[in-house]
Amino acid sequence: MTDVGLRPRDRGGLGSLFEPRGVVVIGASTDPDKLGGAMAASLAGLGLPVALVNSRGGGGMFTSVREAADGSPVPLDLAVLCVPAAACAAVLEECADARVGAALICAGGFAEAGGDGVEHERRLREAASSTGIRLLGPNTSGFFVPASGLRASFVPGVAHLTAGSVAVVAASGGLNHALAFALQRQDVGVSLGVGIGAGIDVTAVDVLEHLAEDDRTTAIALHIETVSDGPALLAAVAKVSATKPVVALVVGEHDIGEFARSHTGALATSWRSTRSLLRQAGAVVVDDEDALVTAAATLAAVRLEPQSDPGAALVTGQAGPGLLVVDALHGGDVRVPDLSDKTRARLGELLPPMTYQANPVDTGRPGPAHADVIGAVAADAAIAVIGVYGLTEPVIDLPRVVASADLNGKAVVVGLDGPAEEVSDGRRTARSLGVPLVVGPRALSTALVALVEDARLASARRDATIAGAHGAAGIVADGVGWTEAQAKDLLDDLGIPTPSRAVCTTSEEGQAALARIDGPVAVKISDASVAHKSDRGGVHLAVTTAHAMTTAVDALRSIGAVEFLVEAMAPAGIDLVVGARRDPVFGPVVLVGVGGVATEVYADVAIASVPTSLPRLTALPGQLAAHALLDGFRGGPTVDREALARVLEALGDLLVANPHLDEIEINPLRAHARGLVALDAVIVSSHQPDEMADEQRKTHE
Repeated sequence: MTDVGLRPRDRGGLGSLFEPRGVVVIGASTDPDKLGGAMAASLAGLGLPVALVNSRGGGGMFTSVREAADGSPVPLDLAVLCVPAAACAAVLEECADARVGAALICAGGFAEAGGDGVEHERRLREAASSTGIRLLGPNTSGFFVPASGLRASFVPGVAHLTAGSVAVVAASGGLNHALAFALQRQDVGVSLGVGIGAGIDVTAVDVLEHLAEDDRTTAIALHIETVSDGPALLAAVAKVSATKPVVALVVGEHDIGEFARSHTGALATSWRSTRSLLRQAGAVVVDDEDALVTAAATLAAVRLEPQSDPGAALVTGQAGPGLLVVDALHGGDVRVPDLSDKTRARLGELLPPMTYQANPVDTGRPGPAHADVIGAVAADAAIAVIGVYGLTEPVIDLPRVVASADLNGKAVVVGLDGPAEEVSDGRRTARSLGVPLVVGPRALSTALVALVEDARLASARRDATIAGAHGAAGIVADGVGWTEAQAKDLLDDLGIPTPSRAVCTTSEEGQAALARIDGPVAVKISDASVAHKSDRGGVHLAVTTAHAMTTAVDALRSIGAVEFLVEAMAPAGIDLVVGARRDPVFGPVVLVGVGGVATEVYADVAIASVPTSLPRLTALPGQLAAHALLDGFRGGPTVDREALARVLEALGDLLVANPHLDEIEINPLRAHARGLVALDAVIVSSHQPDEMADEQRKTHE
């Protein structure tokens, strides 16, 4: 082997994996039906030295990795292991002796198989850690870099993948290939496709950090099944999305796991948290694999400047499909503004009088003035991005018309429908002209929503600055079992409004509290072990008389109440749930949702990691499906979103400043005409502060 130097084996660098100078296939075979044979065949077109190793030798194969390395004109940076799970750890150690920097293991039979597989994986992890070799897999179908001809995959179809600018990072090796093939069908090439598999060493975070510096990649399609290190994932997405868009699909909507003790824990589920926090980090989050491919392909071709609320327009040759697009835009919370009088006057000169010209613009049918129509819409100051939809027709080549229009610097996406051959011709034309093209109304709306969402996220990132903890930083929340009254005392310290109240142990004390508090009161059991008082019959509302107080106290005693809380009732309004919890994957998060039974039934909550900026928290309720209820719906109160954001900020700051706290919930937080008031509060703490200090001291010792 020619000694041209060893690639640095830093744990972050993936150069040996994705840009090797030479490759060695261990367990190679001449039988194409075996893994070693399929992998050898796939790598044959690499254009770099590929050494084949089989302990039996023969057929030009080496008998050991050391022998292959000694016989190679270049360093063998990448090893592809096609051996059983039981042999992988030993082979990896042999690779280290041959100065290999990275390895791919496709085989299964590790911890996921149970039994001996658990020990196989333990030994493999130890080998990867001790040797410093970067390990992709196991249990993956591999990866590919079409531009360099590197196809470390046993799937034959990867030979036909063309180079492009979209990178695929998928938890599943199979989905990595499926997404790459889908991009290929859209005439969009792939810069890198990676199936993480078991991810015992190289994870999606590592690949994202690699792609941040990859000039060939202009957009990333990210598929996630589980998250092991939430903060690292969010940091990687934030870093990458600052320069190139990330589109994310998260699996697991219908598996929310075991409910936690309070509503906050029940609602901040892994799937929901992952989606919300990825969006906060800058990723465009989609609902299915088709949207993932469409959005990534579009954003690879065009990206809007950061804008808080970009306006979209549609120019359509057919009204029916146009209605589908505009309906989907409204559903995606994309603004479709009316065009200005000047724009409409110009359109009136170009189009027949019976056509709709306000936005969307229905041309009736594309004609000779189609480019001028598109140009007129592009000149409107309210418009940032334009969708142009049409059926293939012999009288007009839609991609060429769009390319010839004066777009005034605005972004455009073409939606095309027609016979397969004509659509394929349109794709090729659009690609040659640099015009983003998708097929069908649904894909067009998906592309436009993704462009607008990406611009909004970029604007939020540009405008947001994370402030340090405020008053909560100096508040130490002592205690393990928190009653409602104790929790509300803490909210008072945070500046969060709470009702007038008194903790009572006798009927006489209850009568005195009733006399002292102005107006009707609520009488509630005060017991840290009872999280949901109403379910136990522990809440009596609108108590106004001494007799009613006696009745309420007697009822509470019958269910075991030792003490009870007498509290002023709040005016009518909108009930919200707000909270902060220590997510096991992502760390401290806050959430807001519309309170009441609908909270549990529909799980309509918005989640953010903390600390974060006040503008981001102010915008958080806008993510709720029921956000219109907060804006004076049917004469109801308008919620002060900045005041609500300050409540979330205070709860988040408290959680960050007190590591022993697990969870804080206010449910409901009543929004009424005069402001906000916390009507119930729950705090969950698994440790006392001094216990935490003792544990940390023992750890250091």
